Amino acid sequence: PESVQFEALRHIPGFENCKPFRPGYAIEYDYFPPTQLGYDLETKAVCGLYFAGQINGTTGYEEAACQGLIAGINAHKKVRAEASFVLSRTDAYIGVLIDDLITKGTEEPYRMFTSRAEYRLLLRQDNADLRLTPMAHELGLVSDKQMARAEQKLEGTNSLQFDFENTSITPEAANPMLKLVDSAPIQQKTRLTKLLARPQVSIRALILASQISESEIGSSLNAEILDQVEIAIKYGGYIDKEKELAGRLTNIDHIPLKQDFDYSKLNALSNEAREKLLAVQPKSLGQAGRISGITPADISYLMVYLGR
Repeated sequence: PESVQFEALRHIPGFENCKPFRPGYAIEYDYFPPTQLGYDLETKAVCGLYFAGQINGTTGYEEAACQGLIAGINAHKKVRAEASFVLSRTDAYIGVLIDDLITKGTEEPYRMFTSRAEYRLLLRQDNADLRLTPMAHELGLVSDKQMARAEQKLEGTNSLQFDFENTSITPEAANPMLKLVDSAPIQQKTRLTKLLARPQVSIRALILASQISESEIGSSLNAEILDQVEIAIKYGGYIDKEKELAGRLTNIDHIPLKQDFDYSKLNALSNEAREKLLAVQPKSLGQAGRISGITPADISYLMVYLGR
């Protein structure tokens, strides 16, 4: 209320005689607990009723838009008696947002942060078209031309990566370039992938040094494909580890947790995590992961602890 704002301002030293020109404002809204929803955003209580946006306890334009997209798709599928369309946590940030809402609920306005996703290396902006265009095409949301473009990008990426994995460069060709970027010289022929894994070496510099022509590695050397291959090779080890972790986390619902376990002794967990695990005493690692406030890092630590 304006009266409260003005009185509060005048309690600040130096503002005792201030005359506010315009009050500040805040937005308040009611919401329905999103735990009543399915992955398709249909309410469990009322068949055919879909919720999206602030009514689910989220805040932010993008958060509302992505829910509206999923709810709209599934409302359309509902009237056509088709199977629901669902994105998982490994498919897209939309999948992370919806899974968080319907399994954990929310006690404050929910925003989508990258830190909420376990698979951030897989859910990159540069591969969003490769992950989601096939799904969008099947739904009729993108044209055949757009689908063909995504297929060409994937084919070009796979082809160029294959060539890099099977092509070597001589010291005579590589060392001048390596000297320019302050990277150690090589003494014998070396695979392009091994050199590209070095932080200082870029894919474009390596192509120039190798004197590889487009006719030798294909005609689709556009910027998107170059970036895709460079990311796949430079971060290949990390990406493979994350894929392995993703496969393990899909099965954590089958990993039991001891009842009445004293989580307070696990100092590596945050105070919030220990308090909530003690209060809920989840039956499985999957259930623990769905408790509001439990982070992917907490689950990873519990997996390591159980492995001991």
